[in-house]
Amino acid sequence: MSAPDLLAAIVAASRRISEVRQHAEPLAALERRISRAPRGEGFRHAVSESAEPRIIAECKRRSPSRGILRQDYRPAAHASAYAAAGAAAISVLTEPTFFDGSPDHLSEVRAVVNLPILRKDFLVTDYQMVETAVLGADAALLIAGAIDDRDLARLIARAGDLGLAALVEVHDRHELARALDAGATLVGVNSRNLRTLAVDHAVLDDVAPAIPRGVVAIAESGISSPDDLGRLAAAGYDAFLVGERLIAAEDPGAALMELRGRSACA
Repeated sequence: MSAPDLLAAIVAASRRISEVRQHAEPLAALERRISRAPRGEGFRHAVSESAEPRIIAECKRRSPSRGILRQDYRPAAHASAYAAAGAAAISVLTEPTFFDGSPDHLSEVRAVVNLPILRKDFLVTDYQMVETAVLGADAALLIAGAIDDRDLARLIARAGDLGLAALVEVHDRHELARALDAGATLVGVNSRNLRTLAVDHAVLDDVAPAIPRGVVAIAESGISSPDDLGRLAAAGYDAFLVGERLIAAEDPGAALMELRGRSACA
């Protein structure tokens, strides 16, 4: 018997949730709530040209691999702590079924920080992209393994139309090639296989040399120390998305300072 495909299950749930939300508020009505101010360039600058090390610090309450990461989960407070500790950008997990997220969490974070915000979810529909813009995000995560080639290109273009940056997540060189063919200029390489949850740190080293110059590269998952940041920066990564290492710490802001190689007393 083959192992369960977790990614397929999450994507199926995401599509159902999108349908329910669209029934409650049709697309045309949602589009009328969009702020047309383009924000994607701010995210791109933050993850490629701001002060190093550039860390996208993540707010999430739960993960399928570890369960509840934080009982006293307060996205706005954690994001504020990250901002004070020097985060380049904030990632907010909004998927409800497997990660205990909510679109409201992103709105709460947007209300208290001026940093660029990445909506991290399993975005597979036009409705979700418009919703991302309405929530005040600067960037949307698109997972190459969850989307076919045609839809990936379409959603990247849709992000641009909405003033959002599209961060396309890949897990191997084949997915990288698909992402580049679809028009990706921001690529996240995730060392965690979302179908099995296994982490393979070698993925980051294997994919890095294949990322063309001019494409912003972000390393994801399994990053826990300043040494990891140095090694991955030397491999060619511009920024680093870190979640569990920070949010599970007693003081997420202090944990980010430590990861950036700075003392909380500095």
